[in-house]
This record gives sequence, C-alpha cells and structure tokens, in this order.
Amino acid sequence: MNFDTFDASYIEKLRLGDEATAEHFVRYFSELILLKLRSRLRSQQAIEDVRQETFTRVFALVRSERGIRQADRLGPLVNSVCNNVLFEQYRSDGRADPLEEETAAHLVERAPDALSSMISSETRHRIRNVLDTLSERDRGLLRAVFLEEKDKDEVCKEMGVNREYIRVLLHRAKHSFRKAYGEEAGKG
Repeated sequence: MNFDTFDASYIEKLRLGDEATAEHFVRYFSELILLKLRSRLRSQQAIEDVRQETFTRVFALVRSERGIRQADRLGPLVNSVCNNVLFEQYRSDGRADPLEEETAAHLVERAPDALSSMISSETRHRIRNVLDTLSERDRGLLRAVFLEEKDKDEVCKEMGVNREYIRVLLHRAKHSFRKAYGEEAGKG
C-alpha cells in the first residue's frame, strides 16, 4: 500500500464535495480502516458500521465551520475518529440487560468476608501505629487531609500557612508516613 500525503487543496476539495477527491479519500482510508477493524471486530456488519460512521464523522468535521486546520494530520485524525467509533461499538456490544433489582439484591453479599475484615482491621491498626510515630504536625496534617477529608483551604487556615506551602508540608508528611509504614511492615 502506498501512503499518500495530503495538503490544504485536498482538504478544500473534500470540503466542497469534489466527487473524485471524496472517492479517493474513501477508497484510501477504507483500506487502512479495514486492516485495523478486521482484527478487532467479529462481524462484517460491525466492521461496516464502524467504517461508515468513521467517514460520516470525518466528513462532518471537514465540512464544519472550523474545518481541519492541518492537512498533513488528516491520517491521524481519521485513525483517531475510527478509534472513538470502535470504542463506542465495544461499549454498545458489552451492554447487557440489567438485573431485576430484587434479583441483584440477593446476589450482593452485604457483610465483608472474614479475610477482608481481618486484613482491614490489621491495616487500620498498622496505620494508627505509624501515625503515632510521626510528628504532631505531620500526623495532624495527614489526618485532616486524608482521614477527615477536610478542604485544603480550611487546613491552611488552621495551620496558618498558604496553599503553596501546604503542598510542601503534605509531601514531607507523606514521605515520613511511607518511610515509617515501610519500617512497620518490616517488623511484622
């Protein structure tokens, strides 16, 4: 396959609806699109749907008020549009009928299993221990931001620092926490 290059006059001919240019465009990009889609879609109908939708969208873009500004980027544009249409196809194929609410309620386990409870309890205990080893400022900052989920502007007011410096303090506190957590994990 020969790879063509595209210029502004080619895009202008497409925009104006020049039949020969449109035929060349469809023929040229159909080859590339089909190479891509054959390995990704099962049915010939799905391949054709994606191909046609890709061309529909690209022609709409070409003829839109803003048009296409970089003619040399026409190939990547068609590829990008094709990818988007393909992902939409995947999503629509992957949809299933939702379960009845009553049926779904029976399938959901409400209580955590024993292993999850044990791990969760152990992790909480380890985190509390690590927080207790940190400086009061680091401990208070981490609790406020991550456990209590306070607004950072509110935390800045409480600590008497500006928004820029809170990032520095938070970075240092997280570093201290990671280091202490690693040491705690090494003990266990």
